[in-house]
Amino acid sequence: MAAHDLELAALVAATGDRHAFGQLVARYQTLVRAMLTRMTGNHALADDLAQDAFIKAYRKIGTFTGAGSFKSWLCRIAYTEFLQAVRKRKSAAAAMERFTAHQDVLGQAQNWDSGDAMDLDRALSHLSEVERNVIVLCFSSGMSHAEAADITGLPLGTVKSHINRGKAKMRAILEQKEAV
Repeated sequence: MAAHDLELAALVAATGDRHAFGQLVARYQTLVRAMLTRMTGNHALADDLAQDAFIKAYRKIGTFTGAGSFKSWLCRIAYTEFLQAVRKRKSAAAAMERFTAHQDVLGQAQNWDSGDAMDLDRALSHLSEVERNVIVLCFSSGMSHAEAADITGLPLGTVKSHINRGKAKMRAILEQKEAV
C-alpha cells in the first residue's frame, strides 16, 4: 500500500529519509516539469527549475504543515523558482519578447504542421504571462482555480478572469489556424 503524501513528508521532515522523498519526487516530477516547460517554453530551463524546486522542497519540507495538498505546496515552490528565474533576466518584458520571437520563428519554420501540441504551445505563447501561467496550472497541471490562486498569490476571481480571457484568446488563435 502506498503511503500518503502527508505521511511521506512527515517521515522526511522527521528523519531526512531520502527514499521517502524519492517517492514524492516520483509522484510529482512529471507534473512539475510539464508545468514549468509550458511556463518557460524551454525544456532545459524547465528541468533546471524543477530540480531546484525539488531541492528546495527537500530542504524546507519541515515547513509543510499539511493544511493544503503536498502537490499544491510543491507547485508553489516550483512557481516561485520560475518567478525568480524571470526576475533574474533584465526584464520580464524583454524575456517575453525573446520567447515570442523564438516561437514565431519555430511556427514559421514548422508551419503549424507538427500537430496539436505545437498548436497549443503556439496559442499559449500569444497569451500574457499571467494568463499562460494560470492556464498551465489549471489545465496542464490539473490544479483547481483555488490551488492556482494559492500558488500564484492572485485572488481567486482574478485567476478565473485570466483563465477566461486566456481561453478566449486561445480559442480565437486555434480557430484562426483551422480556417487556414
